[in-house]
Amino acid sequence: MARVKRGTTALKRRRNVLAQTKGYNFGRSTKERQAREAIFHAGTYAFAHRRDKKNDFRKLWNVRINAAIRPLELSYSKFIHLLKVKEIGLDRKVLSAIAQTRPEAFKRIVEKAR
Repeated sequence: MARVKRGTTALKRRRNVLAQTKGYNFGRSTKERQAREAIFHAGTYAFAHRRDKKNDFRKLWNVRINAAIRPLELSYSKFIHLLKVKEIGLDRKVLSAIAQTRPEAFKRIVEKAR
């Protein structure tokens, strides 16, 4: 029976782990155990922060809409309420983009909501 030398799979796995932690500091980029731990934590943070990103963008849209609506003598909350009452189905993302790029169109939306 032929002799089987092991180690190629383990080496490949180790190289893969260390490749994922390229650019990390200290032992996290060179030591397999620390690298595994770093990858695990990075994955956890990435998952959580993908969720946080949605909140961050919604906050940004709210601020942009509020900044655009203040010169038209209306507050953000009253404007959103008027949109719901008049059943204007534009979401905050679209409203923010319109307010930023086409102020005259945004002004027409506000007048329609009033």
